[in-house]
Amino acid sequence: MTYNVIHVQPTPEQRRAFARWAVAQRPKIRTSSTTTFAVPPHLFTEAPENILVGALVDGHGYISPAEDSALGRPAPGTDARDDERPADVAESDGARVAAPGDVLPELPAEPDSIPLPDTSEDSDSSDSADDVEEAAFLCADCDRTFTSERGRDAHRRQKHPEA
Repeated sequence: MTYNVIHVQPTPEQRRAFARWAVAQRPKIRTSSTTTFAVPPHLFTEAPENILVGALVDGHGYISPAEDSALGRPAPGTDARDDERPADVAESDGARVAAPGDVLPELPAEPDSIPLPDTSEDSDSSDSADDVEEAAFLCADCDRTFTSERGRDAHRRQKHPEA
């Protein structure tokens, strides 16, 4: 059975403190390796900040909100540039950045584009002769076609054992 857990690998300095916190939880938080704890998501949010700083959380370094604000980085899930720039300002590489909810412009028609072939069952394709060559092995009992003699023989052994 697979459980949804967050794998936390605390720093060596914080490992003992993290273990104290983990065994104090009910039910106890278990380990998933010698240095990693399997923390349920609802308990991860209750973990003290000081035991998480510097830890690897699901393979990514944990960065505290205090560290984000000290370094001047925006909070996760926000873009600090949204309120500083008009919606139609182009970025330095020439690409327009759209905010959520903006209507995107239509794509220009490209003269050298090639339409994709119709793959539906009912399409009339000029490649039907190729399909016949590929499916050259016909089951004598049910008229089903196969691309190889081996496939046809396996089908006959499984579906028509009386033959």
